Amino acid sequence: MMRIDAHHHVWTLARADYGWLTPERGPIYRDFGLADLAPHLAAAGIDGTILVQAAPTEAETAFMLDVAKGTELVRGVVGWIDFDAPDAAARVDAVAGRELLVGLRPMVQDIADDDWLLRPELAAPLEAMARHDLVFDALVLPRHFPRLIQLVDQHSDLQFVLDHCGKPQLATGDIAAWKDDIANLATRSNVVCKLSGLATEAAPNWQVKDLREAVDHAMACFGPERMLWGSDWPVVNLAGGYAHWFAAAETLLADLSSEARAAIFGGNAAWVYLSSRGRPTSRK
Repeated sequence: MMRIDAHHHVWTLARADYGWLTPERGPIYRDFGLADLAPHLAAAGIDGTILVQAAPTEAETAFMLDVAKGTELVRGVVGWIDFDAPDAAARVDAVAGRELLVGLRPMVQDIADDDWLLRPELAAPLEAMARHDLVFDALVLPRHFPRLIQLVDQHSDLQFVLDHCGKPQLATGDIAAWKDDIANLATRSNVVCKLSGLATEAAPNWQVKDLREAVDHAMACFGPERMLWGSDWPVVNLAGGYAHWFAAAETLLADLSSEARAAIFGGNAAWVYLSSRGRPTSRK
């Protein structure tokens, strides 16, 4: 079964639409391309990837699709459209025609209005996404869970992916409410959970034990058939790097069957993102 990194980015600073990416970000404040990623993928035995948006612009989506078109490595792209535009549904229709687009991701964590997910105007573009078999990647914080659950219930025919396990507050250990919300969200069959982004939510110099409770809980709620692994590279360079996070994930999942691990490290990403769109996962 093909191994897939279900969440990584590339960026070019000169494009100037990464508002969150400032010099204070230190080691990730530079250009990152697929050539930088390739050694990490080779070391981890990764065969394909899902490239995910990092800027709230349609121009960046076009940039990523161009990057993906030039390589067999990228199997699909999760992009962005202006969901607040009056013609948002038409924008979904238009971008859905682009080869390799598999999903869309509004950057909910950066939106000032915590009720943004409940805007009635959001219904039309989400219905368009469902028609085109596009996945909704949910980049949310724990406070957004009640709204996300309502949205998921309103769009039962749309596939949702919870990015970064919903960003539990691992650095403080305050995850009791997150655990309740994860259990509630997991009862919705149209949601899967992305095992990614936890390293940057943990305290500096984190160890595997610091992630264990959250990962075990998410696994118990979603089951290995609804979990998929992603590196969140190059953001993960802020918290130990690709190899450290990949090794931690392997340790955290070591007690699962080989079939379950294969699903989390590739099979589920192929099912969620690539069964209807994107490049096929069969080996050449």
